[in-house]
Amino acid sequence: MTLNRRSFLAVSAAGLTLAAARRSYADEASMQWADVRDWGVEGRAFNDTEAWFDRLPGRAKGVVRDAVWNLSRHSAGMQVRFRTDATEIHVDYSVTSENLAMPHMPATGVSGLDLYAKDEDGSWKWVAVLPPKSKMTKAKLVSGLRPGLRDYAIYLPLYNGTEFLKVGVAKEAKFETTAPRTDKPLVFYGTSITHGACATRPGMPHPSILGRRLNFPTVNLGFSGNGKMEKEVGQFLCEIDAAVYVIDCLPNMSAEEVTERTAPIVKQLRAAHADVPIVLVEDRSYSGSWLIDGQRQRNESSRAALKKEYQTLLDAGTAKLYYIDGESLLGADRDDTTDGSHPSDLGFFRHADAFEPVLKKALNG
Repeated sequence: MTLNRRSFLAVSAAGLTLAAARRSYADEASMQWADVRDWGVEGRAFNDTEAWFDRLPGRAKGVVRDAVWNLSRHSAGMQVRFRTDATEIHVDYSVTSENLAMPHMPATGVSGLDLYAKDEDGSWKWVAVLPPKSKMTKAKLVSGLRPGLRDYAIYLPLYNGTEFLKVGVAKEAKFETTAPRTDKPLVFYGTSITHGACATRPGMPHPSILGRRLNFPTVNLGFSGNGKMEKEVGQFLCEIDAAVYVIDCLPNMSAEEVTERTAPIVKQLRAAHADVPIVLVEDRSYSGSWLIDGQRQRNESSRAALKKEYQTLLDAGTAKLYYIDGESLLGADRDDTTDGSHPSDLGFFRHADAFEPVLKKALNG
């Protein structure tokens, strides 16, 4: 039989597709898979969630505002840990939304998976990130790993929900699940910045950086555009047995709201946990505030309101209350945001630098 060029290419393509399918089948037969829901993730503060990877319990639906509830279904701040000697690590996962990226934030941060490994010196170091191309992804996260049994952590998507996540390694490889730590976590309540905008990878927002630096589990309760010191959210914060509470809501609040809500949420937390440190955080400086008066005035008014409430609380005898100055959160070069408001990876690194000494003091005080 004589084949024309088009028929030849079609037959060749079909053969390649079949060969790829056979390779895939062979690869699948040589793999072992583990569903992370079988051993748990850190950063999941509630067990009675509507969907497994939600950040607030199902009980919060109808209690918190709808916008907060919807955002709480993102898996921001969650990580899963395991130990393996595999030279390749595969993942099989699905996110809840087909919107994998945002105009100012890449798919790697919004919907990707971020892999870290523990070095011999005990520090966590970055290894690889998975850039998703569809809602469901089954792919090799990393290959060519140096032989040896070591600890790994995968951070989950920041601005998307997670439906499921499975980790796969070769059948002959050792694979040990690592249960979430039971240490009291650092609990962050805040805005889109706490939520993770606009990190390029899920491991780069400052709550996660600080978790690695201070060796603490973290709970990320950042709600983009909706961090407003609300008592309805506060009641669920109170249910978490925290090592420290960080209240970082000013970017979403007017000065009037700061005056109205700061003391109530501090008192709400203190009534539930008499000895847990509470850290109040000013808003970061808008990058253009050195030249744009409206931005400067916005920063100045909310900061003045928070400082006044902080001092009033101290004068009333509120113990273990700490404060972080907003001007320290980003650099004087104004070169560390994506859009003048949300930090880049450099901005998050600088946030972590500003938070770290205050958190150490709070934790050791």
